[in-house]
Amino acid sequence: MEASKSKYYADKRETFTVAPRVWGLKTIFVNLFFIANPDGSWVLVDAGVPGCTAKIKRAADELFGEGARPAAILLTHGHFDHIGAVKDLAQEWDVPVYAHPMELPYLTGLSSYPPPDSSVGGGGMAYMAFAYPKKPINIKNYIELLPEDGSVPGLEGWRWLHTPGHTAGHVSFFREEDRVLVLGDAFTTRDAESAIAVMTEKREVHGPPAYFTPDWAAAHRSVEILSDLSPEVAASGHGMPMVGEELRQQLDNLVKNFWVLAVPNKGRYIHEPAITDERGVVSVPPPVSNSVPKVMAIAGAVALAGLAFAALSSRRSYSHARQQQQRPYSHNRVASGLPPTVDPDHDDPTGHTNNYP
Repeated sequence: MEASKSKYYADKRETFTVAPRVWGLKTIFVNLFFIANPDGSWVLVDAGVPGCTAKIKRAADELFGEGARPAAILLTHGHFDHIGAVKDLAQEWDVPVYAHPMELPYLTGLSSYPPPDSSVGGGGMAYMAFAYPKKPINIKNYIELLPEDGSVPGLEGWRWLHTPGHTAGHVSFFREEDRVLVLGDAFTTRDAESAIAVMTEKREVHGPPAYFTPDWAAAHRSVEILSDLSPEVAASGHGMPMVGEELRQQLDNLVKNFWVLAVPNKGRYIHEPAITDERGVVSVPPPVSNSVPKVMAIAGAVALAGLAFAALSSRRSYSHARQQQQRPYSHNRVASGLPPTVDPDHDDPTGHTNNYP
């Protein structure tokens, strides 16, 4: 009887196994990850799409026991599909959220991201990019900087690597012992532009999501850095995990042919990247003409509305009546190697909040 009960709950689990002590959870079209230490303590990497708080907590309960809380939440970056539940979870669990300093403007209300580019084409996910949220969130009471020494808060045997391109402060996480790589959107293991691929989950290495990548030269360097790790397992934000020689061969091919395989033929950021600093967006190239048929744009909008409805229908109500505790900034230190900040005597200090077209 107990065996049957255990099998039932195992079959009902929404998570998938990535590697020893690493599990993934798909929230509509993007993955997040649970990573545990040998002693059972754990962290959450990324926080899915808006409306998935209940789903994440349910998965945590299934993996670690009812009411389990992580030591921390780690963000690969702050795009809307990776931080959807982060504010609710940080408040509910009362845990710090760690990110790279170049992501702070988008996590503390200072700046919108460079606008997504639906003109890159390639499929339904790209066509509906015009509707994707790009405005910042504000979790300054919980945000902390990743340690400068590359260690990962709350995890033993892991290190983080700065892998910019998809965003300026994008990071990946690597466990040296068995070469497990959790890489956010530095590259993907399915065609991120295709809505059909979201359903089929055909495993193959692709570049970062083109509609949300504003610096292709940096993205290429980051893929090369990750390929040099010779990962045994790669767990991406988009696509199911890939392993072994197939992974390494396809990743090597992506590095060698990046500008053919990953970079779109046209788009806003192909010839000129967005310029950002630690206060956010400084400048972006002008928009390019978008030849996407109106019917595709409308279909994309309808699909996006459907995804949003599906997410909201699973949402639970949480009470946040208790007053938020003020968490002191750990990032009130000089971050070495960053560009100089805006000079308030000569620059508009609110200029970085512009909602670029």
